[in-house]
Parts: sequence; C-alpha cells; structure tokens
Amino acid sequence: MIRFDELSLHQSLLAATRAAGYTEPTPIQAEAIPPILAGRDVLGCAQTGTGKTAAFVLPLAQRLAALRPQRTPRPIRALVLSPTRELATQICEAVGSFGGALGLTGTAVYGGVPEGAQRRALRQGVDVLVATPGRLEDLMQSGAVDLRAVEIAVLDEADRMLDSGFLAAVRRILGRTPKGRQTLLFSATMPAEIRSLARAVQRDAFEIRVAPVATPAEKVEQEVLFVARADKRALLAHLLSDPSVTRALVFTRTKRGADRVARDLARAERVEAIHGNRSQSQRERALASFRRGTTRVLVATDLAARGIDVDGISHVINYELPDDCESYVHRIGRTGRAAASGIALTLCDSGERDQLRRIERLIRAAIPVRQAHPFAQSAPAGVPASRAALRSGARGRPARSTRRSRPRYGAARASS
Repeated sequence: MIRFDELSLHQSLLAATRAAGYTEPTPIQAEAIPPILAGRDVLGCAQTGTGKTAAFVLPLAQRLAALRPQRTPRPIRALVLSPTRELATQICEAVGSFGGALGLTGTAVYGGVPEGAQRRALRQGVDVLVATPGRLEDLMQSGAVDLRAVEIAVLDEADRMLDSGFLAAVRRILGRTPKGRQTLLFSATMPAEIRSLARAVQRDAFEIRVAPVATPAEKVEQEVLFVARADKRALLAHLLSDPSVTRALVFTRTKRGADRVARDLARAERVEAIHGNRSQSQRERALASFRRGTTRVLVATDLAARGIDVDGISHVINYELPDDCESYVHRIGRTGRAAASGIALTLCDSGERDQLRRIERLIRAAIPVRQAHPFAQSAPAGVPASRAALRSGARGRPARSTRRSRPRYGAARASS
C-alpha cells in the first residue's frame, strides 16, 4: 500500500493529513494526486465516500502555493464548483484544513443566505473559491467575481450537477476562465452527458476509475427488510432501539415525509430533519448537532445524500427507496466512508419492490434480505429462498474495484 509521503506532497500537507487522522491514501487519492501535481487534467470516476475531496484539495493547494501572486487583494486562482451548499461547505473546510498549512485562503459562496458576507470575503481576496453555480453566476453578473486569474478549475459531483440542471451554467462559468487552466472533473457515475462535458472542457485528461460505475462501497453491509407500508414507522423505531445504532442517517423521498418521520421519532429521542425547505442556518445547526453527537438521528431527503460528510455514521436507513436508483448508492455512501465500515438497511414495502430490483440491477448485486424482524413480510415471488435466508458470508458485495491501466502522466503541460 502506497503512503502519503510517497506522493511528493509538501511536508506541511503531510502534517495536515496526519492531524486529520489520515493514515494512508485511499485509491482515488493515490491515483489522482500524482497527475494533478504534474499539471494534468484529470477525469475521475469514484464512488462516494472514497476521499475525492482530499484527492484534489491536497495537490491543488501544493500547486497554488508553489508560486504566489504579489497582487493585493489576492485573485481567485482556483475555482471549485459544487452542486450543493452542504458539499461546498465541506470542500471549503478541507481547503482550510489543508491549504491553510501553506498560507492559502478560501471561501464558499452558495444560495440560501444573504450575499453580503460572501461579497466582503471576495473583496478581501481569496486563493480558492468554492461555489454553487447559481449563486456564482449571480455574483458574476454583478461584477463581484473575477475569474480571469483561475489556474485550476474543479467540477465535483458532476453527475449531481447534471441532475440539478447546472451543466449549462457550468459551461458558461468555465467560459469566463482562462483556456490554459488545469481542469479536474470528478463524478460518481459517468453518463454520456458528463463524458461530453469532459471532452469540451478538458484536454488530454488522465482518466481514473477506482471502482465500477454506481458500485456501493465494499465496507457497507447492506440488507433489505420487507415490511408493510403501515408498519414502517414501528419498524424504524425498533431498529433505532438497537444500541449498536450509534449515529443514524434516515432517508425519505419527500420533504414532508422527512418532517413527519422526525416528528414521530422525536417522541422518544433527539432527532433533526434536513431538507430543501429548511433555511441554511437551520440546516447548518442540524448538521452541527449531528456531527457533535448531540443528535443521534438525522432524517434527510436526497438533498443531503452527497452533502453530508460526518464521521462515525454507523447506520444509513432507507425509510423509503429513492426514485432515482443512483441515489441509493449516494445515500448508503454516507456510512462505510474511507476505511470505516457501516450498515445500510432498506425498508421495502410491496409498492417499492420493482424499484428494489432496478437498484439491484444497477449495483450488479442482490441485496441480502433480513427476515428476523417483528414486522417481516415474506420475500416477494421470484426471490430465491437461499437469498432470503442470507444472513452472513457473501453479502452481495459488488465486483472488485478496477483501475484502468494508466499511461505515464508525465510532466505538466506548458499551458498549465
């Protein structure tokens, strides 16, 4: 296994990784850091929870610190685009943790909050700007953002930006940055639209794929529990009564459903809900309480599936299956992150069984069935008895991670 000190990182960054509790790089970090340091464009496909943020923040910080501009205020030299404000906040925190060791500054701009503080931070000058496309375009139109000095552009969770309808805005934003920039694109899946975007905005990209597309993390133990819709609330309460559930993230399909489930659970314990109808301050308070452990259970919609980066989530519980099959992968990726293990439980009623089969086709694995629970319904027709009885041993794990045989990433391009 390769070590961080074998990746040609600055000593200050190595110290920062140790302070953050990183012992060795994840596969995406080991694959991405060398070509990024060499100035190559990178197209990275890796499942959620594999350490993609550090994979680009560490080498980005080192490249920016190598040559510091003398202008005051500092120009924006790196731009990171994120589909959600939660993810933007997480990335900005990583910039502070790692880039701060080299004297770099960063700020995040996103919607849902007043622009005043964001404008003031931009006037003072920042090295790294993390932004959601909508708020960034608003600030650009008012002249508050100048992207002409951007050296590195990062598109994180590109497939989620596709789902949110941001790709046109992304193209417009990148059109305001220098053509010679280094462009890094990371995505959990690689649909045709993302391939097309990559071809349009990157040059001779070094491609990395550390796991099959839409494959859950291998350390997440998955189970499905068949239950009548009317019994879901009681089953959820039963599952949460297990002492092994130390920190649980519960997913619902709708905002109203999230509030309803949170109200029901609040009779027995401290619980918070997070979704698009909550203000930014409410969402930040809920996440902070969940991160501290004051709140053991957080109920969320898919808005939070890629925006929550909280250590020690022991269980993800799908109270309802997502409408989008790929969201299942992103949901359960909130546990079993990096080297940790976790458990993902899916409550499936009779009306959701077709969607369950579609999810299993996507992840190329049968999800084991837990029959031993108080509200169990029989497995649906067509599910082999051996699968319904599966409780240990092979648990429908995905295919082994694969990596492309890679060419030499070589020296940095002269245009970078």
